Amino acid sequence: MMQDFNAYLERPEILSALKRLYGDRQLNEQTARYRGVLDAYAQHYGSETVKLFSAPGRTEIGGNHTDHNRGKVLTGSIDLDTIAAASPTEDSVITLRSEGYEKVYAVNLNQLEISAEDDGTAGLIRGIASGFAEKGYAIGGFHAYVSSSVYSASGLSSSASFEMLVCSILNEFYNEGKLDAVQMGKIGKYAENKFWNKPSGLLDQIACAHGGLISIDFEDPDTPAIEHVSYRFADDGYSLVIVNTGGNHADLTEDYAAVPREMFAVAELLGADVCRGTSPEALYAKLPEIREQAGDRAVLRALHFFEENNRVDGMLEALRKNDLEAFLPLIAASGNSSWKWLQNVYRPESTRQQEVAVALAITERYIQQLGKGACRVHGGGFAGVILAILPQSDVPAYQELIRSTLGTESLEIQVRADGAVCLERLI
Repeated sequence: MMQDFNAYLERPEILSALKRLYGDRQLNEQTARYRGVLDAYAQHYGSETVKLFSAPGRTEIGGNHTDHNRGKVLTGSIDLDTIAAASPTEDSVITLRSEGYEKVYAVNLNQLEISAEDDGTAGLIRGIASGFAEKGYAIGGFHAYVSSSVYSASGLSSSASFEMLVCSILNEFYNEGKLDAVQMGKIGKYAENKFWNKPSGLLDQIACAHGGLISIDFEDPDTPAIEHVSYRFADDGYSLVIVNTGGNHADLTEDYAAVPREMFAVAELLGADVCRGTSPEALYAKLPEIREQAGDRAVLRALHFFEENNRVDGMLEALRKNDLEAFLPLIAASGNSSWKWLQNVYRPESTRQQEVAVALAITERYIQQLGKGACRVHGGGFAGVILAILPQSDVPAYQELIRSTLGTESLEIQVRADGAVCLERLI
């Protein structure tokens, strides 16, 4: 069946879905963006009947490097996303093309084992299909053309956004949309861990899949406790600003892997699998032994875990009371702990390239001069982006400061209500 893509995109229901995702201010820009994706789809696949999909990136507001040790986080989906036009096929091949890339991915679903020939993208596609099949969900082929506005390798979870996009397509075409955010998140984590060798927790995937500003408690990793937080920063005249520091997350797998590994080492010496359920007091009681066997950085990272968990509780309490004055110092404390105790602002061997640290120093001075706001390293750290929470009226001057000092861009982001979704589900 042929489809008139222009008529499809101009349907009031689709325009309403776009307004819901992006707001009135971005409607024209986003409509043009989706039209470009549909035109590219038609060029490569023809005018098949398609559906549109969107999966956001995420911002991590509190709970830096705690999810893997069953900790607590405060996170939100953002208005940068990965989108696709897609259509199911009768064969068992997922064929995917992406804007800006010449490579065509064709993943045969009759071969779901890890393949040495797969790059990261193919591995994630195959891993997600494998995860669906392993959990008893249906899979099938589809054509897709993809475009992403989530900065790659920057700490905004471009990989999890892509994973949740593929999950949402398989969920819509072959599973009647019955998988929820946690189920899709677990499949994305499985694909990333097993098929891409990335030791991620579950924070990124759930944040991208679920949508909104949420807290997640991973005490029971099989059933994470998710709480929606209704607070809106704009209501208090503040904005979330993501700053590109000039570094990126490429080739940092070992740095990321060392964080949970060292926390696990401390937990094991305390007779546990993870740091959750242990305490600073228990650590102090065995401190000489733990320092000797796990090392001092592991001790500091465990102490960061304990304090960061408490900070997330404080952040939630402050936001429930709409108390931004109580909230912002907790963000600053989280950033301070990440820099000094967790030590994920730059790589240990780096002396000349410390982009995140320089961006934080510039931002901290700006906030001190304002007397308002807070900042911290964002996401996995070591490179990528930082998060600043600033009065909206001061954002333009801050962005100009970043351009004039770092020569990089910063972006004011919004938390969006919806996670990974087929747009027709919003109608």
